[in-house]
Amino acid sequence: MDFSLPKEIEDIRKKARDFAVKEFTQELTLTCDATETYPDDIRKKAYNAGFIDVGNPWGMLVSMEEFCRVDPGVGMSALVPGFGSEVIMLYGSDYQKKKYLEPVLKGEKISGFAVTEPIAGSDVAGISTKLYKKDGKWILNGGKMFITNGTIANHFYVLARSAEPDSPEKRHHGLSMAIVESEMKGFSSTKITGKLGMRATSTAELKFDNIEIPQENIIGEEGKGFYYVMSFFNISRIYVAAQALGTAEGALDRLKAYLAALKSRGSPMADYESAQFLLSETATEIEAARMLMYMAADKLFKFEPDPVITSMAKYYSASVAAKATRSVMLFMGLDGIATDMERFYRDSKITEIWEGTSEIEKLVISRMLMKK
Repeated sequence: MDFSLPKEIEDIRKKARDFAVKEFTQELTLTCDATETYPDDIRKKAYNAGFIDVGNPWGMLVSMEEFCRVDPGVGMSALVPGFGSEVIMLYGSDYQKKKYLEPVLKGEKISGFAVTEPIAGSDVAGISTKLYKKDGKWILNGGKMFITNGTIANHFYVLARSAEPDSPEKRHHGLSMAIVESEMKGFSSTKITGKLGMRATSTAELKFDNIEIPQENIIGEEGKGFYYVMSFFNISRIYVAAQALGTAEGALDRLKAYLAALKSRGSPMADYESAQFLLSETATEIEAARMLMYMAADKLFKFEPDPVITSMAKYYSASVAAKATRSVMLFMGLDGIATDMERFYRDSKITEIWEGTSEIEKLVISRMLMKK
């Protein structure tokens, strides 16, 4: 059993690390967080450097890890311009791939994935956005909330209810996915500000007011949208685990630097058992999360996804990130809340929420285990 990644992937990791250290300057990261500005120049540079390559998922994974290790907000923003593209890759028509997927893969356009609603976050089947036919045309009405790339995407992959379920137990039936262009009549987006973290990302509320959707923009089969979303989550949750892992590693880096600085000044605090315990525990939990995430990724990239392992990796990595950033920030005291550790702590919390809350991941794990 080999626990190491191929040399070419480790080379990408090093390249990603060097890129982030050079490009994610303190001025940039502070500005993006304070002004809630999307770093579009970084996105373009990351694309030109070859980091945004869905054809190399391992490369994308380690790039996400290293980018978020330097700065979670800017790092995540740089690597999600193609958010949701896997749905088109798996279920889209040739027409959809050429018109919508190709420009994204070329770095010319940005996509978004719109599922969450104000009253339906974890409960995907509870969405209220409607997609129905009228006079031979598809009409979309409703809205979405907390959508990544919400104000910058050229198009979105939207989940909506296209038919009523036969029974309450089959609410996941009758959901379809459609491609909505931001230039379509009836579309509007409003930027969400004042978020706890991830302020460098463009997050928005979307509204659909009688948008006419052509038939060629319906993704896959009508009524299969719920299953498409679940397939996408099996992929995206692993990247969130990488985001969380990188964030935790960034906290560990800052703890080591802080202890080294204390020791260089002759402070005995660097030798305290509490410091040694925190360093050891955090490093151990990070390695455990890494092995779980890589196991999930290995299965997925071999086209043998295991929803249990995927949910374990996402849930545990997010837990490690939240614990590591909080513990390190508290240990550093005033230095913790007055440096970028404060931002790391805020940015870590979203990993326990998006792409399925930690509670949802636990439900997935328990239900799947009981079926085995």
